[in-house]
Amino acid sequence: MRLPLVVAITGATGVIYGVEMLRVLKELGQPTHLILSEAAGISMAIETDYSLEEVRALADVVYPNKDVGAAVASGSFRTLGMIVAPCTIKTLSAIANSFTYNLIVRAADVTLKERRTLVLMVRETPLHKGHLDLMSRAADCGAVILPPLPAFYHKPASIMDIVHQSIGKALDQVGIQHDLFRRWAGRALSEQPKATLHVAP
Repeated sequence: MRLPLVVAITGATGVIYGVEMLRVLKELGQPTHLILSEAAGISMAIETDYSLEEVRALADVVYPNKDVGAAVASGSFRTLGMIVAPCTIKTLSAIANSFTYNLIVRAADVTLKERRTLVLMVRETPLHKGHLDLMSRAADCGAVILPPLPAFYHKPASIMDIVHQSIGKALDQVGIQHDLFRRWAGRALSEQPKATLHVAP
């Protein structure tokens, strides 16, 4: 039985990263446990055509962010790790300071203390020193800081190509096989066929 991956979506711009990640993971057959922040729904309505019900339906289990007694709030509940996509500076700050005031932060703190992989797709720009200090502090605790920064060596032809590249980088960190983007293989990359999503064996 495959361990579930915890996915959290906060209210930062770029909620499509979390939504598309859930869709991809569902297609790959990877179980997911979802936590949505209270502000995530607002950003979702502004930035996408998805309803909260549609996004919740992409996950195997959904928890209210206020439910600090949920399964993922305990280290004895085994998971593959956790990805926060996107991650607000507020959430980053709480994680960096172990201020477990909601389930997203508590689950992230549990992930760190159990030495599992925590990926924070921090979405803010420009960054002042306070933001950088928070990322450094979270990294010192074991978090992977992975802002969704676009790459262009795979020759993206659409916004979704760019989204998939960032999602793929995050999934790499938790060891989930995928074919979301063309990987660098030397200068012959341009001769490779364009990547297409498929279920990994």
